[in-house]
Amino acid sequence: MTAPGAAVALGPRAARYAGLAGAVLLTVAGCLGGARPDAPLGATPVSIWRSPGGPATLGCWLVGTALLVGAWWSLRAGAPSTRWAYATAGLWALPLLVAPPLGSRDVYSYACQGWTYAHGVDPYAVPVAAAGCPWLDTVAPIWRDTPAPYGPVFVLLAALAVTLGGGLTGTVVLLRLIAVAGLLLAALCLPALARAAGVPTRRAVWLALATPLVGVHLVAGAHNDAVMLGLLLCGLLVVIRRPGRAPALLLAGALLGLAGTVKASALVVVPFAALAAVRGRYTVRALLRDGGLLAGGLVAALLITSASSGLGLGWVGGLSRSGDSEQWTSPPTAVGLVVDYAGALVGRDPAAVPVARATALLLLVGILVVLWWRAWRVLRESTGVRDRAAGTEARRPRVALGGAATAMAATVVLSPVFHPWYATWALALLALTTIRTVWFALPAAAAAFLALPDGTTLARFAKAPGALIMTALVLFLSLRPLCAPRAPPAPPALR
Repeated sequence: MTAPGAAVALGPRAARYAGLAGAVLLTVAGCLGGARPDAPLGATPVSIWRSPGGPATLGCWLVGTALLVGAWWSLRAGAPSTRWAYATAGLWALPLLVAPPLGSRDVYSYACQGWTYAHGVDPYAVPVAAAGCPWLDTVAPIWRDTPAPYGPVFVLLAALAVTLGGGLTGTVVLLRLIAVAGLLLAALCLPALARAAGVPTRRAVWLALATPLVGVHLVAGAHNDAVMLGLLLCGLLVVIRRPGRAPALLLAGALLGLAGTVKASALVVVPFAALAAVRGRYTVRALLRDGGLLAGGLVAALLITSASSGLGLGWVGGLSRSGDSEQWTSPPTAVGLVVDYAGALVGRDPAAVPVARATALLLLVGILVVLWWRAWRVLRESTGVRDRAAGTEARRPRVALGGAATAMAATVVLSPVFHPWYATWALALLALTTIRTVWFALPAAAAAFLALPDGTTLARFAKAPGALIMTALVLFLSLRPLCAPRAPPAPPALR
């Protein structure tokens, strides 16, 4: 049986230039029909196809995405060297750096939220439509009447881009440069984190940075997830490099807090960072001492940024509106949609989507607690014997980062909403900690095909079949452990 991806197995040189060709084709697709300010909203694949240049746009997008995904996938076991991985990821990013926004119109939402704040209006209380943003027509309709769901750090960055940009084009360019700065920070941290976790740096850098999701959505799309990842990985690196040292732990906590004030999802790794913060034996007292310093830096960052921005904690309320979109790409939402479809067949309206989402969030909380408790037990037991101290020092980052990666993956899977760029959260951490890559690289490769250049999401045109397929997949993965054959009991030992 042929292994997955064998059909696109390429040598390093062929992969490098196939990916570059793909990036160039995606840039052409963006120029022809990307998420430009004047692009029509509410487009469908059919309307794009019938528009002038539509077939060329879709053709360049499909071939370009396939080339990028195939090139990335073919070297998922690792690039020839870390330097080669950096150079290739950067080469692929160059065309996308000058492309129009691709795959999403969120950058225009950022611009309007920054404009709102720069003009003295609270973006957590007043939606961009009511604030009178002059670029409102570029914002996707679903986000025009919702408060900003991002923390004060990113609102301040967006306002800075508006102030210095002098117009929409300048603002978008600066927002893209801010995203690239976040990626560069993440790139600087990846090798040291990979070495601490015992993973080849050439593989970690390749999986985390060369994925098409980074080039299309974080570079060309200028998503603020890039800033969150940069701060998050930097905070984790400081913890791992300087456990038990007060100044470093306060700094690490501040960096993680800043990541959380860009996107709150970054905060799920904090309990695992607290485990990495402990120096010496793992006791409750040591955890409270070192983890408390980390938490102190985090809380200080949250309070200082919230207060200095003048926005307070209003951003917390904005998080509730991030789930306004209902797409089957989120497993909990898909399950709720299927229950609603089943209810409609018998004349009822169960309104199951909110219930399924709430249940998934409760499940997520339980999973995070279990993951943390397991990591704590592993580390505590490894310090139970005095002569294991050296082994524990080497094991701490692997266990803590592994728990953080699994926690972030669970957060992505169980969130009420999934967009393709959300996969980069888990991908960056899983690339640092996981030996087998197919189980998370394959979904990331598939997610690269979900968004058209103008931001149209293909998932919304297959809502019912997509929800059924996703629900079937959830049931299969949930029941698979129960159906797995059990090993026969060992025969009794002979006496």
